[in-house]
Amino acid sequence: MRKVREITVPGQRRPVVAEAKTVRGRPTGRAARGRRRAGSRERLRYWVDRTVVRGVSALVGWLALACLAVVAPASTLLVWTDGRAPATFDGKVAAVWRTAGQTLRLGGEAGPPLRFALSLLLALVALLYVSTLVGIVTSALTDRLTELQRGHSTVVEDGHTVVLGWSEQAPTVVAEVLAAHAQRRRGAVAVLADRDKAGMEAELRAVLTGRAGRVRLLCRSGRPADPVALARVGPATARAVVVLPPDGEPGPGPENTGSTDTGARVAGSPESGDAQVVRTLLALRAAAGAGERVRVVAAVRDGRLRAAAELAAGEGATVLDVEDIAARLLVSCVREPGLALVLEDLLDFAGAELHTLRDPRLAGLQFDAVRAGCADACAVGIVRADGALVLNPAPGTEFGPGDGLLVVAEDGGARAVGGAAADAVDPSVTVTGARAGGPRPYRVVVLGWNRRGARVTGLLARGAAPGSTVDVITADVHAHESEEYGGVPVVFHQGDPLTEEAVRLIDERYDRVVVLGPDRAPGADAGQPDDATLVTLLHLRAREAETGRVLPLVAELADERSRALAPVGPGADLVASGRLVGLLMAQISQNAALAAAFAELFAPDGACVRLWPAGDLVRCGAEASFATVVAAAARQGASAVGYRAAADAAVPPRHGVRLNPPKSGTRCWDPGDEVIVIASAEPPADAGLG
Repeated sequence: MRKVREITVPGQRRPVVAEAKTVRGRPTGRAARGRRRAGSRERLRYWVDRTVVRGVSALVGWLALACLAVVAPASTLLVWTDGRAPATFDGKVAAVWRTAGQTLRLGGEAGPPLRFALSLLLALVALLYVSTLVGIVTSALTDRLTELQRGHSTVVEDGHTVVLGWSEQAPTVVAEVLAAHAQRRRGAVAVLADRDKAGMEAELRAVLTGRAGRVRLLCRSGRPADPVALARVGPATARAVVVLPPDGEPGPGPENTGSTDTGARVAGSPESGDAQVVRTLLALRAAAGAGERVRVVAAVRDGRLRAAAELAAGEGATVLDVEDIAARLLVSCVREPGLALVLEDLLDFAGAELHTLRDPRLAGLQFDAVRAGCADACAVGIVRADGALVLNPAPGTEFGPGDGLLVVAEDGGARAVGGAAADAVDPSVTVTGARAGGPRPYRVVVLGWNRRGARVTGLLARGAAPGSTVDVITADVHAHESEEYGGVPVVFHQGDPLTEEAVRLIDERYDRVVVLGPDRAPGADAGQPDDATLVTLLHLRAREAETGRVLPLVAELADERSRALAPVGPGADLVASGRLVGLLMAQISQNAALAAAFAELFAPDGACVRLWPAGDLVRCGAEASFATVVAAAARQGASAVGYRAAADAAVPPRHGVRLNPPKSGTRCWDPGDEVIVIASAEPPADAGLG
């Protein structure tokens, strides 16, 4: 067979045709000489390279064989040339074995130069072997330590909580789960995120100072959607798994184009953080044993992907819409001034929070009798045996077999039956008759805009009484269109919230001011969205000093640490929505029954947390026990769970908020005091700020 190739000769126009001969497909002649075979040195080097990449065991093994290849012949020669060696063959073999084992005797053999040289050779070989072995072991230990520092080791725990992903809620979730685990004898929290392990630990230590206690915090690096990385945190043996949505900018959607439809959702791209959440849930469900005994709580930022996330998580999982919950929390604080601190106290694990009490003696009892008899807890609902929840039920609602009692109480010790709280009730100081109420329109002005703006304005307008108004002051007014919901208009006005001129547009017509900070910009050096919020709050504070009128203010903060920097008066509500969502996820991860409770509490038409004037329940200035307040609220169809003292409103950290106070303890109720109740939502006509 002949192959023809063209060779261009300098100075000639036409190529010269040369022939390349092959025999049975193999090149011959110049072609064969151009294909030089690898030499022995290259093959040896290639073999060494392959041996090195096999690991420490291969290196140690070949090093031992190489040393034996030198030590054994040299030791044999030493023994056979020694006149003092044993005469028998077995004796000489034993002497060879002893000599090979004593090769570290540098210069140990004296006599003729040959014996000295052989002894010196054995010693040098031994030194080479030991030094190389020490280097290999040191390198292996260094690699292992580096792997541990990078967070690539496997967690071997049982009954722990796993946090997957990293977002603004991560420090809050980890801190609260640690607080929940601290109540047990042994506990552990494992965090897996595509971040540096040392960086995660440093950021968490800044939040968890003195709070971890005996609970082990284990940080691991890796992509939560990667099954190999996911296996490092042991999801199959975990008690609960929390999946966080990564921080990031939403894709283009109706909420970024000015639509105020609360049903709209941010349209994220397939590469968005919510798509990663769905992939992580699929990987979690595919893990061995996951899905049967593990409680899964996940969150998405794009509500349109919530259904897909629920399908990926499987039955029994809880998937939250972060943006929708944040908007509802903000609107709830607008309608109920002072509610932000109450919700934060109710959602964290410090003090009193929601618990489910099981007692066989509950069967057949009525809710009103059980509520009156709770001496160390505040009854708020019934958890049916099938998991259904009845929040703030009618007084005559009966408990069935297997039903539980939902209460607000401190951890441990609360009793569902057997208290004596009814003995502390004093009917003589209670206020008879229904609470004063009625339709009250409100006028709200919103400063700024972000991706939650459409939800916030839509919820404010839909729940308002006729005659209410919602005005929005934003720099990009041309990107939005004014709309109307049930006769309540949402009108956009031109103005930059960072300037004093925009703040001067706020006059006595408005009885509530809402400040929305800008969305978080991508990039590590993009700054915090709270920077713009703090500037707007400075102008509002100066406006208050100029006019002498306190502006009822609700401001949204992205970082809880900005609360201490905010220049606001004592009547302002600073809503760290990211922290509240993180607290909510931590609560549900430890008690699955609370998912339904919080879903109703934050729903626009369900039972919700409200602040009632204490004067509507007991006489102002009178001494009354909290058991008396609970009984008075029950007659008004509400479940009292605490109070907010006006005298301590400016005293941090609780600002007068007290959940589940002692039922028998009495206090003088001032006109400005408020009672925290869980009551059914009033009709939209009575959704005013009063």
